[in-house]
Amino acid sequence: MFEKMFRLPDVRWAATALALFAAGAAAQFSGAPSWVWIGAYAACYVAGGWGPAWEGVSALAQPRFEVDLLMVLAAVAAALIGQWFDGALLIVIFATSGALEAVLTERTAESVRSLLEHAPERAVRVADGREETVDAAVLVPGDAVLIRPGERVPADGTVTAGESEVDESTLTGEALPGRKAPGSAVLAGTLNGTGALEVRVGRASEDTVLARIARQVEEAAEAKSKTQLTIERIEQPYSLAVVGATLALVGIPLLAGAAFEPTLLRAMTFMIVASPCAIVLATMPPLLAAVALAGRQGVLVKSGLMMERLAEVDAVAFDKTGTLTNGEPRVERLTVLEGDEARLRTLVASAEARSEHPLGRVLAEIGPVSAAEAFEALPGRGVRARVDGVDLRIGHPVLFDDTEAEAARDIVAEFERQGLTVAVVVADKRPIGVIGLSDTVRPEAATAVADLKAQLGTEPSLLTGDHPAAARRVGAVVGIDAVEASMLPGDKADRLAGTRTLYCGDGVNDAPALAASHVGAAMGGTASDLALQSADVVLVGRRLTALPAAVDLARKAGRVARANLVFAAAVIAVLATWDLVGELPLVVGVAGHELSTVIVGLNGLRLLSKRHWRERRAEPARLP
Repeated sequence: MFEKMFRLPDVRWAATALALFAAGAAAQFSGAPSWVWIGAYAACYVAGGWGPAWEGVSALAQPRFEVDLLMVLAAVAAALIGQWFDGALLIVIFATSGALEAVLTERTAESVRSLLEHAPERAVRVADGREETVDAAVLVPGDAVLIRPGERVPADGTVTAGESEVDESTLTGEALPGRKAPGSAVLAGTLNGTGALEVRVGRASEDTVLARIARQVEEAAEAKSKTQLTIERIEQPYSLAVVGATLALVGIPLLAGAAFEPTLLRAMTFMIVASPCAIVLATMPPLLAAVALAGRQGVLVKSGLMMERLAEVDAVAFDKTGTLTNGEPRVERLTVLEGDEARLRTLVASAEARSEHPLGRVLAEIGPVSAAEAFEALPGRGVRARVDGVDLRIGHPVLFDDTEAEAARDIVAEFERQGLTVAVVVADKRPIGVIGLSDTVRPEAATAVADLKAQLGTEPSLLTGDHPAAARRVGAVVGIDAVEASMLPGDKADRLAGTRTLYCGDGVNDAPALAASHVGAAMGGTASDLALQSADVVLVGRRLTALPAAVDLARKAGRVARANLVFAAAVIAVLATWDLVGELPLVVGVAGHELSTVIVGLNGLRLLSKRHWRERRAEPARLP
């Protein structure tokens, strides 16, 4: 209970400690009475020190001596010899790091909860001709369920009756709804369109693709936290060495008859100069300064640790829909089979004017609109309407089945080979036109891909759940040869696990890949809530060219952090050696310790300058 009490409100304790530290420093350096600033510093100790102290004491039972306890002891030692500012600074640093860890953990939990909201809680099960509303969790393989228009699919399965369009963008990334007919597979959490479907359940609720995504997000997030193991292996022997040396500096001279006060002063001086305050500040200021600069440029990096990981990436992979493309279809090709193009455009726009289908809304804008009669949606097929006395059917190529349209079918096949989504136009049972649509490529995509390719020295990859032809078409435009299509979310995560790949995506289907990759980047604005929560980097400005600029900035921050570490370690080594083999004056030890802390801090904060952000102007890429 005591442990839980100090772990849950980490953010509030850290904020309180920081405020008290600032108040104490302001009072101390403005000449206020000592009891004022000492009181503020003491309160800072209590607010920010209880958590690390309890963690350190609890670790002793394992047994394990952690740097948390060493930092608290160093802070107390500093207070004992009157250096309250040093001790309070150490407390604030550790309280802040603990708060950041708590925030990231809670965000991961929220992302999983938001994902599971896509799965409906109730389902309509059909047995012996009767309908029964049941919990979706009780469905088992072999059950038959009815999915009405506008409802979400409750379980993975196969369509046994009915036709409709199903929006699978949350799982496959495909921007346009797919036609479902008997024999088609459907996935839990996807959204049914205008038709009713009967589905035979194929998997239990805990084995659906959606449930597996949730598990993969949790597992990948836990795996990332294990990167702290290297730091823990270093801090254990370091902490024990400092404590052992401090005790030796007190015990050995006292046994030899030395005076108590000078001996204690020397030991406390050693603990202060050997404390890793400058080492802690060596990495955080440059990383956090880089985070701040990136944020001002529309790139949200969620922590200094993620900025550090961004500097380590050696490959990049992209999702297609909503990432390299805008997720907004447009007409790319139009072939007139009968009549003239202007007449075809008018007929199509008029018939689709009342359509709610995403493709219908695009087609309704390709020409002037006339009055339409007897409009009717054909689930899984398209629309039907009467325009200027012409009986029109527009939609899926299956509409050609009732016509003599051999030449038209060849055009459809050619469009599909080019990666286009095809809509056909039938007038009075005669094929009169074929329309090819495609997603629009982001104008800066090719520039960003080229920059990352040169920067990382490896070939970029395109990982998508879309059709292979459409994926290859976009890959050719943006300069990506390595294209892997028809991938489920788990396939992407498996492909990226264990690599140092930067993955950029935007949908719920990208969440496992964003979590499993070394660094996950989500497109702001269009990205799903889960993608934003799972990602380490969010492109708030939705500019792909900001991604190579962020990688460049992260590498600069890494170089500054390494230089700071070398400098801080050298200062500690010099001061500690001086205290061990000679007589280090307290004022020199404190001054050297503080000066090294200030130097590494200022060296890191110079990355706040805008001149360290280098983003190239994009050259628009166009689909052929």
